[in-house]
Amino acid sequence: MNAWEAILLGLVQGLTEFLPISSSAHLRIVGELIGSADPGAAFTAITQIGTEAAVLLYFRRDIVEICGAWWRSLRGDHGTDWRSRTGKHDHQAAMAWFIALGSVPIVVLGLAFQESIENTFRNLYLTALMLAVFALLLGWADIVGQKRRTLRELSPLQAVGFGFAQALALVPGVSRSGGTITAGLLMGFTREAAARYSFLLAIPAVMGSGFYQLGKSIGEPVPGAPGFAPTLLATIVAFGVGYLVIIAFLKIVSTYSYRPFVYYRLVLAALVVVLLLAGVLQPEGGALAV
Repeated sequence: MNAWEAILLGLVQGLTEFLPISSSAHLRIVGELIGSADPGAAFTAITQIGTEAAVLLYFRRDIVEICGAWWRSLRGDHGTDWRSRTGKHDHQAAMAWFIALGSVPIVVLGLAFQESIENTFRNLYLTALMLAVFALLLGWADIVGQKRRTLRELSPLQAVGFGFAQALALVPGVSRSGGTITAGLLMGFTREAAARYSFLLAIPAVMGSGFYQLGKSIGEPVPGAPGFAPTLLATIVAFGVGYLVIIAFLKIVSTYSYRPFVYYRLVLAALVVVLLLAGVLQPEGGALAV
């Protein structure tokens, strides 16, 4: 992978990570189209560190408040019983516990299906199917969702529901934000509440996965993999572009429906199938995964 290919893939990662259109699917498709083959699950995970760093920057005040409230609640400022220590009297403290609870499914499933995630799940026919199926689910959820609840009404059971929805994004084509936003809409949350929680919930999982793959790739480099310098360059580009996308996306979802993303996913799914049948793309991926 040369510098221009790394910049292009970083741009793709930054543009697509927070939109409900699946960044991993786009990296898989674009990587092969530009001649770099499948960049691999490790490259995808590491470049996501850049976009999550953008989340940390954008939501820095929220994150500081959540962490501070969690610590004050845990040490017993609002009472020494277990309910008080787990955020009964402080919404921000409860959010910390909800994010931790919602992160459990993707950690467990990610470890359990690591081999499939890095190889089998990167099959482009499966990616096209997920793009189409979850496009329809997102469109349906946007129509039938009541869109009344705010994050202050989030419950532990709903936090787990968000977590399982996020875990579906281990399959390229589902979309981390798309899965969690769809779940949020079906549970009655507003578009903005579902989107904001999607960003916050992703931080532990994406950062954990990214640094795990980074350490693994340094310790066990794979011949033919993108390499450290291109991956770093792509990650930096993803950070800058991702920050701008967060600002735009949160403004868009508070005003408009998700219909354009639904149409885009369906068109992309059809295009991928056409390119596969024409032999332009090869279905099997994961060759460069660590």
